[in-house]
Amino acid sequence: MPAKRRPPATPAQALSSMDHLIATSLIGQQEMAQQVGLNITDLTCFGYVIEAGENLLTAGDLAARAHVTTGAVTGILNRLERAGYVTRRPDPTDRRRVRVAALPDAEARVREVYEPYYARLNELFAEYSPDEIAVLTDWFTRASALAAGYLEEHCRTD
Repeated sequence: MPAKRRPPATPAQALSSMDHLIATSLIGQQEMAQQVGLNITDLTCFGYVIEAGENLLTAGDLAARAHVTTGAVTGILNRLERAGYVTRRPDPTDRRRVRVAALPDAEARVREVYEPYYARLNELFAEYSPDEIAVLTDWFTRASALAAGYLEEHCRTD
């Protein structure tokens, strides 16, 4: 698909658009979390567990990704386990650690809430050329790394 001509924009306009997307996304995350009976932090952690798939995360992995303490992640995992979202499995290589797996029914419930939204996002992506999607992916990846670095520098998790 040939690239569609996009209106010019300044970095300030891009930041403003990003701020609006983040604000709307935060509100949407809160609503989606309520629909599945979780708080945002627990839903975010469950998303990381789903994303990991068969490469099951340890509690420490999850704490690092969510930028929370290992003590906080223990509480998160306890809530997710009680609510029927995850199960803990012994680590096959280190008996002192456990790995976290998503329960299939819970994963299906969360996917049911997110799939209509992701379908709309995919329709939007279809309006962009592969080169434009590559730029978007690069920007999202680099902005995520920048945000994670900022959190590491400015937000305590110990």
